[in-house]
Amino acid sequence: MVGLDLALLILALWIALSIRYNTIYIPPDFAVALILLSGPLITVATFAISELYRLVTRYLGYRGHTRIIGCIWLSVLIWSLVAFMAGQPAAPPRSVLFGYGILATLFITGSREMISMLLESAGVRLSELPADVERTPVIIFGAGQLGVQLLETLRRGNAREAVAFVDTEPSVWRQYVAGVKVHDARRLPSLIERYHVKEVLVALPNDRRHERKLILKDLQQQPVQVLTLPDVEDVTSGRVSVADLRRLEVNDLLGRDRVPPDAKLLMRKTQGKSILVTGAGGSIGSELVRQLLKHRPRRIVLFELSEIALYRINDEVAEVVRGMQPDEPRPEIVGVLGSVCDATKVREALVDYDVEVIYHAAAYKHVPIVEQNPIAGLQNNTFGTAALVEQAQAAGVELFVLISTDKAVRPTNVMGASKRMAELVLQAAAAKGGPTVFTMVRFGNVLDSSGSVVQKFRRQIKAGGPVTVTHPDIIRYFMSIPEAAELVIQAGAMAEGGEVFVLDMGEPVRIDDMARLMVRLSGFDVKDAEKPDGDIAIMYTGLRPGEKLYEELLIGDNTSQTEHPRIWRSDEPFLSEDDLRRQLSQLSAALETRDLNALHAILLRNVEGYHPENAVSTLPVDDERPRDWPAPSRTLH
Repeated sequence: MVGLDLALLILALWIALSIRYNTIYIPPDFAVALILLSGPLITVATFAISELYRLVTRYLGYRGHTRIIGCIWLSVLIWSLVAFMAGQPAAPPRSVLFGYGILATLFITGSREMISMLLESAGVRLSELPADVERTPVIIFGAGQLGVQLLETLRRGNAREAVAFVDTEPSVWRQYVAGVKVHDARRLPSLIERYHVKEVLVALPNDRRHERKLILKDLQQQPVQVLTLPDVEDVTSGRVSVADLRRLEVNDLLGRDRVPPDAKLLMRKTQGKSILVTGAGGSIGSELVRQLLKHRPRRIVLFELSEIALYRINDEVAEVVRGMQPDEPRPEIVGVLGSVCDATKVREALVDYDVEVIYHAAAYKHVPIVEQNPIAGLQNNTFGTAALVEQAQAAGVELFVLISTDKAVRPTNVMGASKRMAELVLQAAAAKGGPTVFTMVRFGNVLDSSGSVVQKFRRQIKAGGPVTVTHPDIIRYFMSIPEAAELVIQAGAMAEGGEVFVLDMGEPVRIDDMARLMVRLSGFDVKDAEKPDGDIAIMYTGLRPGEKLYEELLIGDNTSQTEHPRIWRSDEPFLSEDDLRRQLSQLSAALETRDLNALHAILLRNVEGYHPENAVSTLPVDDERPRDWPAPSRTLH
């Protein structure tokens, strides 16, 4: 490389001199030749001192070229100073210095590009040498920077050969990217057939998630695997390779592009705060803790009923804190084992750790389980929330955020009714006033939470089926756990008191479609009337007790936008503090006597739209309905 650079630099200097003197230049004497030759020597020395010869030419990149250009012009400056101090009358003119710099830049950067291309070509040919290795034809979805990087990575191996790019951007159609033609994404099925493609590799950044949904729609009937990287942006940084390609999962296919979080909202109620998270070991609670760690809290109190769940999240968080940079503020992590129904334990945690913000995620959430155990569900979800609210008021907590559910809207089950009663507790506390801001965040299902349908489908597919779906028309709203936790924190930062924040869940998903998609993504065919020889059957088992075909997010129509595009504010009807206290007293008495008839009657009076599917007795609504309770709304949202 040194010899090549020196030859190219001397050539650049000779051309610059010949242009300047309009003749084939020959130095008149040895002294002039020595001064002229010192220029290329100084440039090569500058390259060496700058460690340019330690860079791998094949992966030089634009930063390497920038360093080359900087070294060339620095050497020109040094050379001109040396020639000036030598005092020779034949020192090179300024036009020669300038011409030498330009030509040297072109020659050296051009030579590096040429060498890189030759090495790349040689690497491709070498990878093709084994005659017994058949390269798998693949299509790359996404002809952007990530797609090109993935293509280069494939070419350095010998397992896959990219035969085409596809993209949804019309401006790149019929063009060639790194020698591979880009096609309209709608031609994907015909390209698969033409090139006998076995795999489609997804090279899309996270802000193009919607396109992943379109891919699967086009490919469900195609005999190909769809692969992506754990985080496709990591390809460009070299943190992952083609070996890390994995099949697309349901989490990748929500079909909603991520909205960047508002940093000010995330920090508003977290930085420097002592924060308590109930249900800290659960799906939402643990993700809330992970998100909160990023926003510099003073302390995080992990409040959890399950010992093993508390151990796991405590151990995980402690490891994250140990890995923080020395200059980063390290939050104190405290694990508290107890139930939110234990008022004494709650009071001790709030006072001892000077809690300023509460995220209440602890709840019994599985509809069939709570339907079979209504007393335990109401004690935990409703009265546990009431106990926590009372202690938060007494301790002067700044903010209390309840994690609610879409099942609280016109529920057909005890779980949903218990969560709506918990919302009423917070609304009454907010109406009473005081230093504590009480608010609720309501959203639907989160993908891959504990006990979720996704986990059940995975187990059933692994066992060879059948995959059980309760009803072919049942639909649900879904979002990822990290997105839900991120939005909860931002919603809490906007709270003024008593409002219900509703997260934009996007389009609903048919559970039947999800089941079929998961079977397909696992590399199997669905066994049905169209494919009787398929691998895994879909079985319909009927709606479970208390289960609805669809869920809603709003009770009334009084909604408004917030400063975040994915968060809506809803002002909904509620009970006064006196009415609520009287109803909770009656409900408590029914739980004490285990009177399920009275229990359902009280829920009927107080939870708007409650239609129990398997109540022991559906009693008539009597005069105990609160006086100002509005007429039930039948508007579907």
